[in-house]
Amino acid sequence: MRAREISDKKELVDVIQRAQYCHLAMVDLEGKPYVLPMNFGFREDVIYLHGAQHGKKIDILKQHPEVCINFTTDHHLRYQNEQVACSWSMKYRSVLCYGQAEFIMKPEEKIEAFHIIMAQYAKGEFKFNPPSIREVNVWKVNVVKFEGRAYGY
Repeated sequence: MRAREISDKKELVDVIQRAQYCHLAMVDLEGKPYVLPMNFGFREDVIYLHGAQHGKKIDILKQHPEVCINFTTDHHLRYQNEQVACSWSMKYRSVLCYGQAEFIMKPEEKIEAFHIIMAQYAKGEFKFNPPSIREVNVWKVNVVKFEGRAYGY
């Protein structure tokens, strides 16, 4: 069985919307790969992320804003013959998104991003206190390229 390309935009978006988290891949300041699991929000081809004001991730994004973000869903271990190791595989759906991180500085835009992130995980209206708005770093990635694969589906 071969992995098939996911080219239908609706299917790509479905994988992203159903993912519980993403992996943010960057190139660090020494030219080495660096990847982190992140909570996220997604709306209209824009991925929203948040984190601390300072740290390795922020230093990297300020110097090298190019990122690749991975989403996966529908993992299911399968095999054709339980005793034959090479017949085991994992079914999955996966999407890669490419773009550049752009920091959001305006409080009203941060609040909108927080709402989009919260909508990924919960229904309802939420309030955000001024220290959080001020102290949390928020950035967005306008997706310029999507790549998708599915195996076993």
